[in-house]
Amino acid sequence: MAIETLPEPSVPITTPFRPRLGFLTATPIIAAATICLALVIASAVLAPWLSPHDPLLLAPAQRLRPASAQFLLGTDAYGRDVLSRILYGGRISLLIGLGAAVFSIGVGLVIGLVSGFFKWIDAVMMRTMDGLMAIPSILLAIAVVSLSGASVMTVLIAITIPEIPRVARLVRSVVLSAREEPYVEAAISLGSSLPKIMWRHLLPNTIAPLIVQGTYVCASAILTEAILSFLGTGINPETPTWGNIMAEGRAFFQIKPSLIFWPGLVLSVAILSINLIGDAARDALDPRLKQREGGK
Repeated sequence: MAIETLPEPSVPITTPFRPRLGFLTATPIIAAATICLALVIASAVLAPWLSPHDPLLLAPAQRLRPASAQFLLGTDAYGRDVLSRILYGGRISLLIGLGAAVFSIGVGLVIGLVSGFFKWIDAVMMRTMDGLMAIPSILLAIAVVSLSGASVMTVLIAITIPEIPRVARLVRSVVLSAREEPYVEAAISLGSSLPKIMWRHLLPNTIAPLIVQGTYVCASAILTEAILSFLGTGINPETPTWGNIMAEGRAFFQIKPSLIFWPGLVLSVAILSINLIGDAARDALDPRLKQREGGK
């Protein structure tokens, strides 16, 4: 008599995340934001070739000159070319924004995965994250910079620390929801190793939310760096950043408002573009939104 054998239960494996960049041109506004951000990034990367003058060169005889063929956006109080300083300033500001997004997501992802999967660790980790979130991010950044000294790395760490709890809580919420799914419970029942469960079943669910959160962290970090520099607690004033340029120009605002207008305009365009792209990414990567749109 033949014995019929039942097939072994299979565990669904989440497919790798493959982002589609079509959302960057989904609407005219998003397309314009993408172009503006691309121009800002390109100008920062190509600053050594696009800058007409040395951004650190002091020329007291050329101080506070108006816009001309030699100085397209004029000069500051020390005779330095404003356009060159804005181009070089984008390198530092964008670097801090990107670095804060990468580091906060990297650390927050680990904390969120562990907290969401292990309930006995969740209470301790989340109370620690709540304590960090209770401190205003600007005050925490100022305290860190004041204790460690002003440098690019110090400012980057000071801006990253307040963003980690937000990323951790986001990842934790995704993991708490995903671990109740049948395929995760089946993987646990079949004795799959913990790294395999997290890597193949839980981590892919966090990628889309983290991409969206990363854009918001990047924009927030750029703005925070500008605020710290404007308050005089950021990077060395000699280093060109958008915040430092505006901080140096505020004393001459009444006689030459362009010292604040031009770097402020570039800063606003960059942050607005990143936020618009983040909103577009959220709409494109949110499956529930797609279901609602498909049901209409």
